[in-house]
Amino acid sequence: MGTFHSTEEAREYFKKDVYAFNAGMVLEELGEDYALCSVPIHEGLYNANGGVQGGAIFTLADLAFAALVNQIHMPSVAQQVSVNFLSAPKGSRLFARAELKKNGRTSSVVNVYVTDDTGRDIAQYTGIGFKL
Repeated sequence: MGTFHSTEEAREYFKKDVYAFNAGMVLEELGEDYALCSVPIHEGLYNANGGVQGGAIFTLADLAFAALVNQIHMPSVAQQVSVNFLSAPKGSRLFARAELKKNGRTSSVVNVYVTDDTGRDIAQYTGIGFKL
């Protein structure tokens, strides 16, 4: 069993992630080896060119990553992350699905796939969570 007894318990915990919460990001689902987060695309996420800010995409992926690594072991923090931006969103909602690749003694490796509601691949994020 993970750190959180339910997705709702994890949602309450991650409301303290004020930056993501104020942007409208939510934890949709949390399992033993995955997490799913989403955010509606809105003007508050736009960059100067009218597209979704890369930092908003990163933050959504990072929230899914944080939910999963802390489900595996709390507290965990990001030790190293990387992101590849693949396409501009075309839909009205973004999704970030974190999937556990390896759960080691001191760290976890997680891949996060960001898509929009049209099924378009938006970004790929890989993170290493360090278990404190």
